[in-house]
Amino acid sequence: MNVNPDAPQRRAIRTLTALEGRVLGVLVEKQHTVPDTYPLTLNALAAGCNQKTARAPVMSVTEAEILTAIDGLKSLSLVMEGSSSRVPRFEHNMNRVLGVPSQSIALLTVLLLRGPQTAAELRLNAARFHAFADISSVEAFLEELAEKDPPYVVKLPRMPGERESRWMHLLCGEVAAADMPQSGAADDTIAPSEFEALKAEQKRLADQVARLQALVEQMAGELGIAIDKSTL
Repeated sequence: MNVNPDAPQRRAIRTLTALEGRVLGVLVEKQHTVPDTYPLTLNALAAGCNQKTARAPVMSVTEAEILTAIDGLKSLSLVMEGSSSRVPRFEHNMNRVLGVPSQSIALLTVLLLRGPQTAAELRLNAARFHAFADISSVEAFLEELAEKDPPYVVKLPRMPGERESRWMHLLCGEVAAADMPQSGAADDTIAPSEFEALKAEQKRLADQVARLQALVEQMAGELGIAIDKSTL
């Protein structure tokens, strides 16, 4: 039998720590969103791990803690360190170690970074990594991941008030019900400071529109053009 050396080769891996999962997710994310700076330096990796948006839970970790997580991931061949740069840079090796296609890596990455989500949420949040044709295609890849031995994801019991079941990865171990945030909790909560900033931005834009409207009226008057102010 001929074996393709470039084909994904699944290996059994131990349960990851939460920080190892975050590091892995950040590496995949930044590979797609900022390819010019990938592989990542330790500083860039720390910024991604401590990022406040699109993260659940939000973390505050040190570079020393991240280096410990990197060492753990290196031992599993999930992360590799580049040798062509004076500054150490790190890249992931998820596809080959887990033995799954890029579509599945995209879904696992979003689950690692954002926590439990419905198939519809996953399709939306994974768009930067892969454009899934529809929700059914997302569910098909999730089912494949759930059928692995051991499984990589699990379909969670529907919570009270939820219309759709959510999915969660199992790379960091079994999911406890008490640890599951409510659907959309990571993105829907707005801090008071953010709310005030939004109000200030709205006022700034309203003032700008008013100035532009006055300018249009002035120019129309100088040109002798009659305008209907109700359309402005």
